[in-house]
Amino acid sequence: MRFDVLTLFPEMFHGFLNSSIIKRAHEKGIVQTNLVNFREFAKDRHRTVDDTPYGGGGGMVLKPEPIFEAVDHLLQDVSDRPPIVLMSPQGEPFTQRKAEALARHSHLIFICGHYEGYDERIRQYLCTEEISIGDYVLTGGELPAMVVMDSVTRLIPGVLGNEVSAVTDSFSTGLLEHPHYTRPAEYRGYRVPEVLLSGHHRNIEKWRRQESLRRTWERRPDLLKSVELTPEDKAFLQSLERVQGKRE
Repeated sequence: MRFDVLTLFPEMFHGFLNSSIIKRAHEKGIVQTNLVNFREFAKDRHRTVDDTPYGGGGGMVLKPEPIFEAVDHLLQDVSDRPPIVLMSPQGEPFTQRKAEALARHSHLIFICGHYEGYDERIRQYLCTEEISIGDYVLTGGELPAMVVMDSVTRLIPGVLGNEVSAVTDSFSTGLLEHPHYTRPAEYRGYRVPEVLLSGHHRNIEKWRRQESLRRTWERRPDLLKSVELTPEDKAFLQSLERVQGKRE
């Protein structure tokens, strides 16, 4: 995977790229990240990347020329045009499914904005998609880009030491993940569920599935609408609803 990141603040990525899983992915040669300060592609002597909006209004708007030319520079030796992702609060909400779709590519370009917004021509004629990581305001697109890069990197084969982790993480199956426990089996009087100590793998898998369903039903019931449920899953959820009905 090759990540190209257009940003006015490349230094924001240094700690992120030199830590944890994404650092190991770079050391293994699985991931390559290229940070591009698109200010370098501004043509005037002041390296101007923003200007006041036509029609008036507050704030400054990113100009189209530096960003278009930075992307042109990145694509000059590329035969297949990669997704060009605009980090924007107006974009498609980022989900695990979106991460999986992006991970199927071998090259991604991210554009991190600042100021009041982008010249609309960047959105209309350059980017292939827009992504938002949530309904809140951030100073720029750098943190959202890191979130997407981290999520995508985990899905690339060979990155995680345990490949099962990416498959069973919350949202990968459409459900929230089941609870986890480790040693000691008892701590301050709090015990690990007996089924996990039994060594009976089928019972453990059943418990984990049901706890995943329970946690999703309690915390994110909206997710259950898009999950393929077995008859056993449906029966378990119905039992939860009956218990809740009695309590009410």
